[in-house]
Amino acid sequence: MFASRFVSKLPLRAYYSTSTKYANLSARKQSFIPSSGTYPAGFNATGIHCGVKKKVDAKDLALVLSDRPCSAAAVFTTNAFQAAPVLVSREILQQKMGENVYGVVTNSGCANAVTGSQGLENAKRMHKAVDALTGVEKSAMVMSTGVIGQQLPIEKIEKGVATAHQSLGNSHQSWMDAAEAFMTTDTFPKLRSGKYSLSSSAEFTMAGITKGAGMIHPNMATLLGFIVTDMNIDAKLLKKALQFAIDRSFNSISVDGDMSTNDTIAILANGANNAKKITDEKSTDFLEFRDKLTDFAAELAQLVVRDGEGATKFVTINVKGASTAEAAKKAASHISTSMLVKTALFGQDANWGRICASLGHSGIEVDPSKVSVAFIPADGSQKLDLMITGEPEVVDEARAAEILKMEDLNIQIDLGLGEESAKFWTNDLSYEYVSINADYRS
Repeated sequence: MFASRFVSKLPLRAYYSTSTKYANLSARKQSFIPSSGTYPAGFNATGIHCGVKKKVDAKDLALVLSDRPCSAAAVFTTNAFQAAPVLVSREILQQKMGENVYGVVTNSGCANAVTGSQGLENAKRMHKAVDALTGVEKSAMVMSTGVIGQQLPIEKIEKGVATAHQSLGNSHQSWMDAAEAFMTTDTFPKLRSGKYSLSSSAEFTMAGITKGAGMIHPNMATLLGFIVTDMNIDAKLLKKALQFAIDRSFNSISVDGDMSTNDTIAILANGANNAKKITDEKSTDFLEFRDKLTDFAAELAQLVVRDGEGATKFVTINVKGASTAEAAKKAASHISTSMLVKTALFGQDANWGRICASLGHSGIEVDPSKVSVAFIPADGSQKLDLMITGEPEVVDEARAAEILKMEDLNIQIDLGLGEESAKFWTNDLSYEYVSINADYRS
């Protein structure tokens, strides 16, 4: 079943940042900026301005390094125009078989995508700049995000890596600096961390950073991000855990239906928790770690949707009653990309016929006489049935408008054909989305 089990139970004040840097954001968005964190042993992070971005106060280079070798894995975009850092990072993982990797270096402001042989050389120079610090060949994966079709100012990045190395730290501010260096059109840094325990009594810590606000749609994760943990786990099992988590998190989100050229989600595990190494994929420890990683990744992925370009609503598309998990996910994905559905949500219009129309040409098995549709309010109040087993309800328009004014909304579609379900997280489509993307390069 593709549906994630994750729903945040933490009160908003646990995340609220008192920084005035993001004071122009809505209180809801500010509530997702962490004011503290718990970070994995052995990892250090930083973010600086090196000159990729024009604004001198805009961080554009992030460096995260472990003090010991890590198991590593990543999932990359399936776009045919794969950016140079995607190709180079994939090669590093393949050649090293997911072992002996120390970190990730990331720049924002330039995607280094569709840049030919020079772009590949620049991506390699990025990891070589880190290699010079670690003394290990191909010690870091590389990521880039920003405008497509432009060459990196690689000399500035190389100097920036050396400078960044001097400011590495494990404080919350160090991790926040790294998260800010990932941002392009993002309106807030997307950082999460936490400590977890397994039933075997083993404890581990995870931290994750992601970025993305536009060009967001699977398949893979249409954005950049990485997770680091001090868990001690075999590289092959780490890759399996990551793929499982991605399918139920970053591959279940959509902002605008467009897939990027640079999408990468990576994970590093350095074993600094000193627990017994996980080597059996059937073990309770592995299954519990995999599920906790999935929940953690889902929270990161949902932050991307909440910060979708121009978005005013966070929408969960919950498809249940499908004959197969694949059909449920396909239907949820299709509805989440419907421009008619998304614009109706922005206009706070309970035009549920658009949901049915999108479902009807999603390509899955549908029996209209068995389909039910409902709005589930985020405040826990009574749901609003729109259609029950093919029969339209007399909709209380005033109640519908009240629900659609809320920032969070759950749309539930029951196909009535089976037991499988899936969730997709999406948002509305506003005037601001058009403005942001029309003016992106100007």
